[in-house]
Amino acid sequence: MEILRGSPTAEELAALIAVVSDAYTREAADAVAEEPHVSAWQRTQRGIRRPLRRDIPWGRFSG
Repeated sequence: MEILRGSPTAEELAALIAVVSDAYTREAADAVAEEPHVSAWQRTQRGIRRPLRRDIPWGRFSG
């Protein structure tokens, strides 16, 4: 927190911090994140395949 104007007393700063902290605590307790909607397509979708192996020569033989 940064005070831009005036010169608050220690008691005023303590009161401000208490009020802001209480408001934050109440808001955080009431906050609910919505579950992301997952479609049937996304549930059955295959994962990304493994990368190609570069150590095996083309055609599985060299020469």
